[in-house]
Amino acid sequence: MSKLIGTVAGPLVPYWELVRDRVNESCEGVEPWKIIVYSCGTTLLVLTARDIFFSDEDTFTNRTKKEFFRLMKKIPFVKKRIAEEKKKILKDMEHSMNADVDGYVTQLPAEGLKMETLMEELKRYQSLAKVNWSDGTISGTVYSGDPELTHLMEKVYGMFAWTNPLHSDVFPDIRKMEAEVVRMCCTIFNGDKESCGTMTSGGTESILMACFTYRNIARERGIKIPEIIVPITAHAAFDKAAAYFHMKITHIPINEETRKVDINAMRRAINKNTCVLVGSAPQFPHGIIDDIQAISELGLKYDIPVHVDCCLGGFLYPFMEKAGFSVPVVDFRVPGVTSISADTHKYAFAPKGSSVILYRKDDYRKFQFFVQPDWPGGIYATAAIGGSRPGAIIAVCWGTLMYFGEKGYVETTKKIISTARYIKKELKKIPGIHVYGDPLMSVVGFGPAEGFKYNIFTFSDMIAKRGWNLNPLQFPSSIHLCVTLLHTKEGVADQFIRDARECLEELLNSPDAEAGGMAAMYGTSQSIPDRSMVAELAGCFVSALYTTNKSTETNGSVPKQ
Repeated sequence: MSKLIGTVAGPLVPYWELVRDRVNESCEGVEPWKIIVYSCGTTLLVLTARDIFFSDEDTFTNRTKKEFFRLMKKIPFVKKRIAEEKKKILKDMEHSMNADVDGYVTQLPAEGLKMETLMEELKRYQSLAKVNWSDGTISGTVYSGDPELTHLMEKVYGMFAWTNPLHSDVFPDIRKMEAEVVRMCCTIFNGDKESCGTMTSGGTESILMACFTYRNIARERGIKIPEIIVPITAHAAFDKAAAYFHMKITHIPINEETRKVDINAMRRAINKNTCVLVGSAPQFPHGIIDDIQAISELGLKYDIPVHVDCCLGGFLYPFMEKAGFSVPVVDFRVPGVTSISADTHKYAFAPKGSSVILYRKDDYRKFQFFVQPDWPGGIYATAAIGGSRPGAIIAVCWGTLMYFGEKGYVETTKKIISTARYIKKELKKIPGIHVYGDPLMSVVGFGPAEGFKYNIFTFSDMIAKRGWNLNPLQFPSSIHLCVTLLHTKEGVADQFIRDARECLEELLNSPDAEAGGMAAMYGTSQSIPDRSMVAELAGCFVSALYTTNKSTETNGSVPKQ
């Protein structure tokens, strides 16, 4: 072997000596510290270039932009200016949130409050809310609000307030109810006997669990950085999953007219690292149902799982046909669909903190489970993110499903979809308003029609003064109304159309109206090229939610008993 190496290396020796001599000559007379600095600097540049050009976690264009802005923000005067602006914005946000707050409790009371005093305090806190959601003027947020259902929830929650499904041996009642909720949901989405799933705390966790599952399956196949392929309109929880689970996410453009994902673009994006294809039914921004059939065909062709995000429409879609509405098939009847996320805390009218993630078969679901068999505390195994969970939420969810039954959900679906389609039809009649795509379910997204120049967020601010709270959207600038059972009350939909018409007429007659509130915030955020700055400003908002600064306190003491 050594003879063979010598035979191969022998002819290379003169070239190596030549290179060595040239390097030594170039370094002759150069101080050692310079050689070290140059070497380190060159290495840093090479590594930076490698990260920009060869990273698997984002596109080259986005990586280049991020790196450029990251370096720019390191310049001292730029860094200082950004810090000053962020401090000012945070202060303004805290002031806005605390305008009606008379102080914070910052330490435990020396003695516990008596029940009567505590209830008075809770009512005082409740009075901070200025928006009356029960009038049906809020987009989404509260999906029923029926007093009889509220009373049922109170009673059921009280019965199971101390339960925890982590201890299934202690609380077999909660285990049974959770299993039944999952099975009922599998049935309404046309799953067979092999279909299965788990309950979660909401749509975000359901989506996280689906992505976690497909990441684990991909890693079993040797894929180091699995890739999620989603429409640009898919819920941001998919981006969250990519960030949490060290995955790559690729956003696919949509057809601007239909607002559905571009199937050809999705096909071109598929590669050896793709672990799941995603479609929405419907998507959040404009309420459009993606072509799940076409996505499913891609999944079958390339042997890739397909996830349908039905979080928003989970308890509308399954009942639409029986309520008399045509709708594309998006559930387990579509052969390539391997999982579905659906929120029971939206149109199933269950309490917040309940959702389901469903799988075609257990061969998928088992990759969602987390098991640590070597912990000194015992074998630790959980189905989803949570360990201890509120069993009362599961019980109330079960109770709500049983309370409504199929007939009840068909009736509520008929009311909600009829109202949403009426609002869609009437909005289209208003000159200057463009409804995006053809929303078939409860969300109606709209913005300025072609040829009309006005700020849709100024419109939103104007209609907000009449009590309406709508959802702002971006890219393009638009807003939407998510219709709930509250909007089906007599006269609510007509009042919304009247107010929308009058506000738009007023805005068109005052094209130079000053942009403030939502208009200023969203208009500014969309014009900032460095999206990391927008993220930092959003972080300021999240930080402000937790403010208990003394500067905002005027009476932070606990009331005397």
